Amino acid sequence: MPQVTMQEGVERAHAPLATTAGVMLARQTGWRNIFVCDAAAPLPACRADDLVILLQRGGTSHIDREGGNRVALTYADASCDLALPALLAAAAPPQAPVMHDPESLAVLCLAERIAATEIPVLIGGPTGAGKEVASRFIHQASGRADGPFVAVNCAAMPDTMLEAMLFGHRKGAFTGAADAGEGFFRAADGGTLLLDEIAEMPLGLQAKLLRALQEGEVVPLGATKPVKVDVRIIACANRVLAQEVAEGRFRADLYYRLNVFPLHLPALRERPADVAPLAFAMLLRHRPASGPRWINKAAIARLRAHAWPGNVRELENVIRRALVFAQGSSAIAAEHIVFDNAARMLDASVVAWPGPPPAPSPDDSVRLAHLVRQQEVKAIAAALVQTGGNRQRTARALGISERTLRYRLAAMREQGLAVAGGAR
Repeated sequence: MPQVTMQEGVERAHAPLATTAGVMLARQTGWRNIFVCDAAAPLPACRADDLVILLQRGGTSHIDREGGNRVALTYADASCDLALPALLAAAAPPQAPVMHDPESLAVLCLAERIAATEIPVLIGGPTGAGKEVASRFIHQASGRADGPFVAVNCAAMPDTMLEAMLFGHRKGAFTGAADAGEGFFRAADGGTLLLDEIAEMPLGLQAKLLRALQEGEVVPLGATKPVKVDVRIIACANRVLAQEVAEGRFRADLYYRLNVFPLHLPALRERPADVAPLAFAMLLRHRPASGPRWINKAAIARLRAHAWPGNVRELENVIRRALVFAQGSSAIAAEHIVFDNAARMLDASVVAWPGPPPAPSPDDSVRLAHLVRQQEVKAIAAALVQTGGNRQRTARALGISERTLRYRLAAMREQGLAVAGGAR
């Protein structure tokens, strides 16, 4: 954790902001020292891994990052209602957690304690809640911070290639293996390996993963001798793994091996005090050079009142959209806030089209394509209901591969359609 230094007189000149910020910034990682200064005072001597915060009272609030390690905040609100969230957002290094809600800070405190150990970590929570950010924080706060951090999305790789990509392979081990590959385990040697969406891993591969965790070694495809690896595992899942075990979709022994210290990230709607600092973090991340440099109170109030079904990812969408609407303005206002369309849950019993489809003419290709997509969605939804949401049996019933079904479900989600079920 960094050493926070208050420049002489700054706590008086910027009370209560400077005092409160000093307490919060002391928990920040990624900086050696943090200097909180008045913008009119001489700058302290600092290094590249130090952070300098310049505070100034003014009629119009705005915040800027000046270079990689300097933050300038001009604020008009003496109560610090928005100044503190903006400051916390600007002080966070890239990919670091931005938190202000007591619920989130409690999770962060646990993550700090876990980071000091070598035990596996299982992070649960809804999609878009920030599980990878929490994983990076644990890595950066651990003794492995100088080692590699390798993130693997188990749902994004073909099942047939996942083993080779995790454990590596010898040249010629399979068709197309013109060269040897080290695999993600060996790439993360001495560091941390994040297995995201681990519930999507095939059962057969789960057994090999369990052995790698127990023995600290992997056997590349085509090899006969194991290779020792020193890797800390962090696993993430947006489904409840205990339920997946009960339903036979996840190995119980692997679950208990990973579940040494579980962490749960709440949905964004359950930690409303995080909304403002996260919004300012997105503003700073995506703001064009001439774009708005603040978010006003009315906009923040509207953001806090939203339910956030898409969590932090949805918030990022909203802020990026607001930056487009706010071009030419000094601040994002309430009228610039446009929320995403909520995903609509589908069920075969409610998927119905009004009346018979119109007969398409040869030149009506757009309408025909739309009707084909409608029928495809209806068929997938009905098959999922009939199979109890099991993707493997659904794919067999539809006569397609599970990979194709996964792509179809992903395309439906992108169109705002969330089909009930879809479990392995």
